[in-house]
Amino acid sequence: MSLIVTKFGGTSLADADQILKVKEIIEANPDRRYVVPSAPGKRSPEDTKVTDLLYRLYDQLNQGRDEPEAEQKIRTRFREIRDRLGLVTDVDGELDEIVAEIRRGASADYAASRGEYLNGMLLADLLGWDFIDASGAIFFDRNGVYDANKTMSILPRILNSCERAVIPGFYGSLPNGLVKTFSRGGSDITGSIVARACGADLYENWTDVSGFMMADPRLVPNARRIDTITYRELRELSYMGASVLHEDSIFPVLEAAIPINVRNTNDPENSGTMIVPALGKLPAGQPHITGIAGKKNFTVITLEKNGMNNEVGFVSRVLGCLEKFDLSFEHMPSSIDTVCIVIADKRIRGCIEELIDELHVVCEPDSVEVSSNMALIATVGRGMIRQIGLSARLFTALAEERINVRMIDQGSSEINLIVGVENDDFEKAVRAIYNAFVEADKKEHSPLSPER
Repeated sequence: MSLIVTKFGGTSLADADQILKVKEIIEANPDRRYVVPSAPGKRSPEDTKVTDLLYRLYDQLNQGRDEPEAEQKIRTRFREIRDRLGLVTDVDGELDEIVAEIRRGASADYAASRGEYLNGMLLADLLGWDFIDASGAIFFDRNGVYDANKTMSILPRILNSCERAVIPGFYGSLPNGLVKTFSRGGSDITGSIVARACGADLYENWTDVSGFMMADPRLVPNARRIDTITYRELRELSYMGASVLHEDSIFPVLEAAIPINVRNTNDPENSGTMIVPALGKLPAGQPHITGIAGKKNFTVITLEKNGMNNEVGFVSRVLGCLEKFDLSFEHMPSSIDTVCIVIADKRIRGCIEELIDELHVVCEPDSVEVSSNMALIATVGRGMIRQIGLSARLFTALAEERINVRMIDQGSSEINLIVGVENDDFEKAVRAIYNAFVEADKKEHSPLSPER
């Protein structure tokens, strides 16, 4: 008998009908013993997530505004779920206590976490399982950083005492007992933590899509699904904008080599995407393109200085300037007399002039050039660095679409080739790269291909 941890996203638990689908999925496999729910998500594009309503309620109560709309919407959502499922959970009593706690000064994190808390209670009631409050099982240190040591010293014992249990996602507690949340989407992280704590054989992450696509389907209609992907490839794609799974959700299961299966609550027969620790190396000359992802809105700062390569500590001083302004960089391609720093616009906005002045004073470059409106696109796969002509194939595809490449960054990584293009060319560039690799390869290996 294996052990499976299942996490369900907000759209999977948006209303009673969706929750009944979740119940059917859970009960279809007795190996699914621990469930991590999110708060109810949107029921339609025009709807509002319960977490957003809770943030709105918190703001209203803290500002002393008597606007009961948000509170009433939250009560209505949970009452409808309770009544439709025939449950006995005291939704109104719980919400009375939540409102009272916020009025007494509870934090925004506390307010936001109550969607998962209440949904977890309702799901445990429906399944007849134990309910574990995450505030007593998942811990942060006093700086608000997830405390793996404390969590892994306590959570396994709690789980082992329950044959089957529901533990809400998204939150835990600080050393002083106050509720602390992960970043938005953090229920994925909770699921991964629970999987690690109980030594799961599989972590299932159920959402509203059937796994990862090889490109954003909003940019590439009918993009192919990725059947299997490694942790490392997933990290690269998630970081570059593929948003099916929270990028930090990999770390808790990485050391234990627990595979993750991303599946669709509304299409449970679909096998989805399997995320695994590693895959066998491909023979030289046979690259495997896993996916293409990217993000817009980056600024490139280019420093030029003759003899830079002979100047000990130059790059260290550049990084010191970034640290002074609490800035991290995305990439740093360089040549013999130049170094480029690629920084997200949202990070550098508001301090770019001061940063440039600091770079002039500390690094004494011959020139500093600032260029904005750049998008980064990553082509991720295995065996890429050993493939002759792969870069040429990519750049030819972009050239044929008359797209100018502003930056190239591959370095020593064998799984990632990044190009920078103008923001306005981003969508067209993603489609061009996808067609050059995925569609071209599909035609080449088609049984109707002339070569075959």
